[in-house]
Amino acid sequence: METNLKVGVGVAVAVVIVLVAAGIYAAYVLNAAPSPCVGISTPVGPTPNVTVLHTGIHPLPTSSASTPQSPATYSPGPGDPKGTVPPSATPSVAGPGLVINVVAGENFWGSLVGQLGGTHVNVTSIISDPNTDPHEFQSNDSVAIAISRAQYIILNNVGYDTWATEAVAGDGATGQTVLNIGDSLGVRVTGGIVTGNPHLWYNPTYVNQTVAWMYDNLTTIATADGWSNLTGYFTDQYHNLTSSLASLYDEVGVIKHDFGGTVVAATESIFVYLANATGLNLVSPPAFMEAVAEANDPPDASVVTFQCQLESGHVKVLVFNAQTVTPITTNMKAIAQESNVSVMSVTETIVPPDTTFQAWMGGELNALFVALDANALGQ
Repeated sequence: METNLKVGVGVAVAVVIVLVAAGIYAAYVLNAAPSPCVGISTPVGPTPNVTVLHTGIHPLPTSSASTPQSPATYSPGPGDPKGTVPPSATPSVAGPGLVINVVAGENFWGSLVGQLGGTHVNVTSIISDPNTDPHEFQSNDSVAIAISRAQYIILNNVGYDTWATEAVAGDGATGQTVLNIGDSLGVRVTGGIVTGNPHLWYNPTYVNQTVAWMYDNLTTIATADGWSNLTGYFTDQYHNLTSSLASLYDEVGVIKHDFGGTVVAATESIFVYLANATGLNLVSPPAFMEAVAEANDPPDASVVTFQCQLESGHVKVLVFNAQTVTPITTNMKAIAQESNVSVMSVTETIVPPDTTFQAWMGGELNALFVALDANALGQ
């Protein structure tokens, strides 16, 4: 009897303990702060085997009339008093023929104009150090001297190389041909992450158009300098370059065909153009990407959203800009790795700096394919 009583009391105590614990748990669940990811959804994707995008280079244009702006015309920026200047009328001869002094703000444009001009250009690329953040570059005396001696100047524009725009406006040189790529394309500093995105060289269509303008510029300068016989040379160089670029951009179509619709993220707006070209679903908050591109701290809400996206299990690849590294982007990279998201790095300028645009960009496209494929295989 006593034993039964003890058993009964023990059972009753156990029941009470369970009920109390359940009450405490319920109270915690009901009163606990909601997860910061509540209400933040991430698309699932992917939608493979979509229509192939052919982004090969178009044939040599017969006229620049259909382009946004005549490529031989200088496009002044806000507050720039220099206005339009004609190409040089003074022959500049070095060695067996004409050699045009060219200054490119960045080495990706320098590589392309160097391949196009061949032995008849002397190209100086101002930003070529892979350890330099182009957004934070400051001009110096050597830059000013190079710009003052150039016959042809190529600027990315869209606020990316303001230092160069200011140097061109202030150097007082005449007879220079200046290609402001962003202005010519109609891409403005303001207007958000797409219409104001300065990373023009990641857009295959923009590269195609810029190379065509470079061709027109070089032939115009050569003719004005009395070397109209170089038109055939530049035409051959143009066809060789565009053929190479067409092969490069075939990989864009392959990625779109195999992985179009796949959910990806990026730490910076540098990847927006390429994501669009490859048909990938770029979901990272525009406010985050744009802030990092402008060397600002992203809004807190965008940081939370980005982290939740990476932890959701739906993002397959994170594209990490290795030249705009901050504690926040480094943390996002670590979260992606912890969440089994494939990570690939891109750079703003050609790395290594002595390689060609095609080899550099081809390496990045290949790395993107490998990252997407590895995730698809569950590796």
